Amino acid sequence: MKAAGLSRFGGPEVLQVFEVPEPHAGPGEVRIRVHAATVNPGDRDMRIGAVPLAALGPPYIPGMEAAGVLDEIGDGTVTDLRIGDRVMAMVMPNRAQGGAYTEYVVLAAEWVVRAPADTTHVEAATVPMNGLTARLALDLLALTPGQTLAVTGAAGGFGGYVVQLAKADGLSVVADSSPADEELVRGLGADMIVPRGGDAARSFLSAVPGGADGLVDGASIGVSRLVQAVRDGGGMAAVRGESPYPAGETETRRRGVRSHMVYVPDYFGDRRKLDALRHAVESGALTTRVARTFPPEQAADAHRLLEAGGFRGRLVLEF
Repeated sequence: MKAAGLSRFGGPEVLQVFEVPEPHAGPGEVRIRVHAATVNPGDRDMRIGAVPLAALGPPYIPGMEAAGVLDEIGDGTVTDLRIGDRVMAMVMPNRAQGGAYTEYVVLAAEWVVRAPADTTHVEAATVPMNGLTARLALDLLALTPGQTLAVTGAAGGFGGYVVQLAKADGLSVVADSSPADEELVRGLGADMIVPRGGDAARSFLSAVPGGADGLVDGASIGVSRLVQAVRDGGGMAAVRGESPYPAGETETRRRGVRSHMVYVPDYFGDRRKLDALRHAVESGALTTRVARTFPPEQAADAHRLLEAGGFRGRLVLEF
């Protein structure tokens, strides 16, 4: 079968198409005929050798999200899924079988859910990882309806999902945006918008005097630069950037601000959480955004665009 991967670490140019053995589902497993796999910053980390892969051999196959058609169910597997179902899943590419940049992927049945109705494979592939990451960030903050959440990087895939899920949770959302993205961010549901860049903490405080109840840092600005935007006893969550208590540790602890690093593998395999995202898309609470698609032979081009940035939506490989 065809897979996009690498045999050595480096720049986008190391990505190429390989022929690898076709996997089959065993007990407790299902197989997906992959039609779409997203391109993520985590894939770049794998490509440059920043992800531990000592137990694996090349070719290394990136890819953390997949959507396609369930085409095989292993003997004795208990599942409500049926062959022919359109499905989506999050994939951990540092496992022995590799990631989602491939025509077929075998996963534990509980890691796979039906794709949202009325979505394409490309659209469905954009939901699992960013959706689960956003859900985890909000769950860690544990805000209640009516409280205020500040969001940086609101126009991005992760930040946009945070805004939408926060609104579905009944929160008031203040989000940052460039002038070019204001219409997009308002359309996602932000109640208030502050300018992106500059002194982000001061901008949020001007919108929410006294500080927000919680903040999700989707732009990797950093805890020490944003802690002033959060009220005493509030919470912060970030995916990348500083460790939970960096240079601003003393002030953060003094003011009782809880700081969390969001590690999406904590929700890997949580079928209930993933299926809730399916329902959120079907209800209109979450909207999928696709920037561009590529065939697997152009995976290097997709990675170059990922690193260049400036696009809105997700980059997806189509198999």
